[in-house]
Amino acid sequence: MMTNMVYFKRIRRMSRYIFIALAAITLFAFPTVRPVHADPLLDEIVEFSGEMFGAEHNVPALIIAVVCKGETSVRGFGERAGKDSRPPDGSTILRIGSITKAFDGELLAHLAARNIVRLTDPVTKAWPELAVHAKANVAQVRFIDLVTHSAGLPRELPPEVQSKGPLTAETYAGWFKNHKLLFEPGRLVHYSNVGFDVLAISLSKAAKKSFPDLLQQYITGPLDMKDTVFVLSPEQKQRLMQGHDPAGAPIPDTTPAPVNYGAGALYSTPNDLVKWMRWHLDRFGRKDAEARLLNHALFVPRDGLATVSGFGESGHMDAMGLGWVAMMPEGSRPFILQKSGALQGTVSYIAFAPARDVAVFIAINKFDFGAAGAMIKLANNLIATFAPR
Repeated sequence: MMTNMVYFKRIRRMSRYIFIALAAITLFAFPTVRPVHADPLLDEIVEFSGEMFGAEHNVPALIIAVVCKGETSVRGFGERAGKDSRPPDGSTILRIGSITKAFDGELLAHLAARNIVRLTDPVTKAWPELAVHAKANVAQVRFIDLVTHSAGLPRELPPEVQSKGPLTAETYAGWFKNHKLLFEPGRLVHYSNVGFDVLAISLSKAAKKSFPDLLQQYITGPLDMKDTVFVLSPEQKQRLMQGHDPAGAPIPDTTPAPVNYGAGALYSTPNDLVKWMRWHLDRFGRKDAEARLLNHALFVPRDGLATVSGFGESGHMDAMGLGWVAMMPEGSRPFILQKSGALQGTVSYIAFAPARDVAVFIAINKFDFGAAGAMIKLANNLIATFAPR
C-alpha cells in the first residue's frame, strides 16, 4: 500500500494540480496496482488521471481500463473490499449493472445476422403468449423498439406487480394483459429496464436457448470472457469488489432472478471487458463483421422524437443504437458509443470511439453520484486525449 509520503512526492511532481491534491490527501489517498505490461505514456496518463480522481473524490476504490490503438492499460486505486484490502485489478469481479444492456444489443445483432430474428419482427413472433387477452397493443412492439427504449414500456414494473412474489416471464405477460403501452412504439424514447427483460426473454424463446447460454455461445465464449457471468462461483466471489451505499456502508451482493438478467445482472472483470472492447474496436475484422456493423449502427436519432426521458445519468444521448447510447462529436471529443450501469453500490461506465480505436471502462464502488458524474467525464476526456479531433 502506498504511504502518504510516497504519494506526496508523486503529487509534488504534479505542479499544476498540487493545491487540489494536497487539500484532499489528508482525507483520501489511493494505493495503486500496476499491471505487468504497458505502454509507458498510456500508463502514465491513466495513472495520473486515477490519482487525481482519488484526490478529489472520496470513494473506496476506482478501476480504469483503457484500450488505445492496440495497447492496454488497467489501473486500480483504493481498497477493493474494505479496510487494508488490496486495490482492484484486472481480475477483480464487479457488477456492471445496465452495461448488460449493451450485451443484449450485441446478442440481438448476432441473431439478426444469422436470420434467427429480424430487427423489425414483432416480439409476439417469438413470444405469442404476450398477445393473448392483452390490453396493450403488443403486436406493435418490435425487437428494435425494445433495444432502443422506444417500445412504450415503463422503467420498472409497478410495485403492486413486483410485490406479488418472485418475478417470472408470466409476470411480464400479465403486465401486457392489464396495462396499455405508455406511448406508441417508436414515437419517443423512455428508459426501460422492463423492455430489456422482455427483450432477453424473447431472444431466448426465439433461439430456443437460455439467455446465459446464448451470451456464452455468441459473445463470452468466443472471446474467452470466463468471468462475465450471471452467477458467481465460490472462487469468483473471493475477487468481488465490495459496493457501498451513499453513506459508505457496504451493500450485500445478491443475485437477481433469471427473468431480470436482461436489464442489468451481469458480473464481469476489467480484463474481460478489455477483450470485449477489442472486439468492438476491430472495425474491419472479417469474423462477425455483420453483427458488429449492426451493433454499431444508429436506429433512433434524438432529433424528431416527441420526448426523451431517463438518459441524464451519463453522456448526452444523441441517438440510440442496439443498447448503445450514441454521443456525437463535440469539440475535441470524437463520436462515442457508451453505456453506464449502477447496481448494488457499484457505478460503471464503458465508452468507445469506433473510428478512433480507443475505448475506456471505468468503475467506482460507492453510490456517489457526484463522483459518478466526474467518473464519466473523466472517461470521455481520456477518449478525447487519446483520439483528439
